[in-house]
Amino acid sequence: MNKNLYIALAVFTAAAVSYIIRVLPLTLIRKPIKNRFIRSFLYYVPYVTLAIMTFPAIVQATQSPVAGIAALAIGIILSLFGAGLFPVACVCCAVVFVIEMFI
Repeated sequence: MNKNLYIALAVFTAAAVSYIIRVLPLTLIRKPIKNRFIRSFLYYVPYVTLAIMTFPAIVQATQSPVAGIAALAIGIILSLFGAGLFPVACVCCAVVFVIEMFI
């Protein structure tokens, strides 16, 4: 088999899996979900997915993982104290800059 056929097969498989994941719940679940555990689980899925994609990128985006981890810790602390998104981002960038200057 040639390379183009493998690529076409991979694209078709990805499209089919994506379609099934999106359409299957719509066709199988017609009534409102009343189970409290399942509703809670479905509520937090987007947040968990975002966290899973974001946290490794924070650590790996810097030249040294120490700078990424330090910026993440400072960002979490600032956000717990009520700082907004822009100040947290600025401080985290400054933390990464200073740590990477000295490491």
